[in-house]
Amino acid sequence: MTLRNIRRALISVSDKTGLVDFAQGLAKHGVALISTGGTAKALRDAGLTVADVSDITGFPEMMDGRVKTLHPIVHGGLLGLRDKHAAAMKEHGIEGIDLLVCNLYPFEATVAKGAAFDEVIENIDIGGPAMTRSAAKNHDWVTVVVDVEDYAAVLAEMDANNGATTLTLRRRLAQTAYARTAAYDAAVSNWFATQLEDKETPPKRRAFAGTLRQSLRYGENPHQQAAFYATGEKRPGVATAEQLQGKELSYNNISDTDAAYELIAEFDPKAHAACAIIKHANPCGVALADTLADAYAKALACDPLSAYGGIVALNRTLDGATAELISKLFTEVIIAPDVDADARAILAKKKNLRILVAGSLPNPLEPGLTFKSVSGGMLVQTRDIGRTTAADLKIVTKRKPSDAEIADLLFAFTVGKYVKSNTIVYAKDLTTAGIGAGQMSRVDSARIAAEKARAVAKAAGWPQSRTIGSAAASDAFFPFPDGLMEIAEAGATSVIQPGGSVHDADVIAAADEAGLSMVFSGKRHFRH
Repeated sequence: MTLRNIRRALISVSDKTGLVDFAQGLAKHGVALISTGGTAKALRDAGLTVADVSDITGFPEMMDGRVKTLHPIVHGGLLGLRDKHAAAMKEHGIEGIDLLVCNLYPFEATVAKGAAFDEVIENIDIGGPAMTRSAAKNHDWVTVVVDVEDYAAVLAEMDANNGATTLTLRRRLAQTAYARTAAYDAAVSNWFATQLEDKETPPKRRAFAGTLRQSLRYGENPHQQAAFYATGEKRPGVATAEQLQGKELSYNNISDTDAAYELIAEFDPKAHAACAIIKHANPCGVALADTLADAYAKALACDPLSAYGGIVALNRTLDGATAELISKLFTEVIIAPDVDADARAILAKKKNLRILVAGSLPNPLEPGLTFKSVSGGMLVQTRDIGRTTAADLKIVTKRKPSDAEIADLLFAFTVGKYVKSNTIVYAKDLTTAGIGAGQMSRVDSARIAAEKARAVAKAAGWPQSRTIGSAAASDAFFPFPDGLMEIAEAGATSVIQPGGSVHDADVIAAADEAGLSMVFSGKRHFRH
């Protein structure tokens, strides 16, 4: 339990949330306060007695504040072992510092607001991380706090132990401190990577860090441990959303909701209301319409069986009419930019339904990085911001697609970008008609999507499958005509694919023979 009393505290913070209350709690225990700059002023303004670091070191702040805590009196006070180094500390007039409170310059916030290069550089903290690491290394004697959330825990232990903290708390705070300095350095390093002139060559080293957003009951399976960490990227979505109600999100909920919201962001809410229903990271229904209620109904009709227990993503504020429809089917999660009062009242009856308000949609064209772990390493790539427009299409068949077919082709190709490869998506009237996902053979993806569409039509009593007269999208080229023939057999009339196979000529000839129109996008969208 090893208790260590806190007699002297050095406080230097940029985020002053809760600062005064915490410092007053320390003062009640007779703790002497040392501080710098704006922190010292805030404490004095609150009526607290504070010594300046420059008074302790006998050396003034200099170089526009770049040098103030980088001094042996400070680091000796943090690093000195009170038993082993007592003589050296006495010889050099170094008093122990028992508590360090430091939350670093706001580097990440400075970058996020789009500050100029020189301003960002000035917000790289040097003294703060150095002190934090010193205090954390000497956690046997020193308590270090980098998060305002930990103020209460420190005061609670001091209250319980006559002004002392336990080794258990100090070690936990030391781990937090090193994680914070690691995350800080990662943010600086990754920002520098964006400033390099040679952006085509990957940096020799990459740093990754995250802040715990949520402890999870388990991972993909109950025997796996898991947690959800947020990175410094402020991208609207599951990591930044407010949960209005429902059970805690699970590992799989988070993964699926992320996929759903990234997909729905592809569609401009000013042009169309859009709904995507996701199951196990794959769309089982996506639709565009004039209203969210119609979009949801159309998306659900694509595969109502798979939609059970799925994730619903919407690109507009969830309204009462749409909420009424969604409430009729068991749904795990709903995510939308906002939820109006009528919808909240309707869905409040579904106590376990998780509702997330993301505030806005992520920008599908915003550059960024994605990560995937492998044994002993990490795969890093830029986000797939590729987008295909009508102007990008190359018509390669004798028959040209109609305007309606082109709209469906582009819609299907966009949806296919978010379906696990190999992917075939059938679409009609801006609604998915059948989705074939994650098959080892593209032929199987085309066949499975068509079979599911036929099963849905039969169950609904429709006169024919919605793949009849549909447009079909393939996420990658057809290596042979066989996949295309499956699509033709399903009744599709138009096809979009990237092109680029050595057998393109054979595939084009097969499309002409079947009377299909086909366009090349020139862009592939594998998703693994």
